[in-house]
Amino acid sequence: MRKVFLPRNIAELWSVMADEPAARIYAGGTDLLVAMRSGAVVAPALICLERLPELQGVREEGEEMWLGAASTHADLLANHLVGRHLPLLAQAIRTLGSPPIRNMGTIGGNVCTASPAGDTLPPLYALAAEVELQSAGSFRRLPVREFITGPGQTRLVTGEILTGIRVRKPVEANCHRFEKIGQRRALACCIASLAALLTVTPAGVVTSARLAWGSVGPTVMEVPAAEAALTGAVMNRDTLLRAAAFARQAVTPIDDIRASAAYRREVAGNLLLRLLPG
Repeated sequence: MRKVFLPRNIAELWSVMADEPAARIYAGGTDLLVAMRSGAVVAPALICLERLPELQGVREEGEEMWLGAASTHADLLANHLVGRHLPLLAQAIRTLGSPPIRNMGTIGGNVCTASPAGDTLPPLYALAAEVELQSAGSFRRLPVREFITGPGQTRLVTGEILTGIRVRKPVEANCHRFEKIGQRRALACCIASLAALLTVTPAGVVTSARLAWGSVGPTVMEVPAAEAALTGAVMNRDTLLRAAAFARQAVTPIDDIRASAAYRREVAGNLLLRLLPG
């Protein structure tokens, strides 16, 4: 019979991890438990993080927001601080899975699963988020774009967990947009997505641009040339078409059962056109 551990605080977690080095760690389990059921993952023991108060909640700390890694998507979506300061992330969470998945799945799990199609990842890249990583004897912070190294691959080391995510409030940005294409309107794994964080003057000139695409490469794709094409220009159709050309050139999608690489490449550029006002 498989052992399942439910530590009640972080000190108890380190003790259990030391005693059970082969155990798989999870919070909501929406990815891990499916993989175990299919036989893709074998876990001799499980350690659940969902009861750790140290990994829960949202805090406003000056110019930064702290998001507990074991906070569920539903909890983040309901939190007024997330809605007020991180609307880009809230938009993405709103498209994620179904209500049961949002009530079980956690933002830390979405990051550590490191799927190119993970819905929270493009917003976190665009927001230049950092992850907090902790073990029994160490603590470190890494930009999320450095933490994720490939599909399902991260810089987590043995004995380490993701405890929280830090995001600097994008106080200058006044255009927060998350766009997603799937095979249907709901409950769909994304074919391509775009997180855009822009500062636009009343005259329509883009003074800063952060763009991040999901599901069109081995990790979230950032395209500096597309950002440069927007910056300093009036945000109109011609400007967005120029930026779209750079995006299509830079992304590296694959063919799979949901869409062809050619379709994903085209959509990656087309998503920029959704930023047109009106």
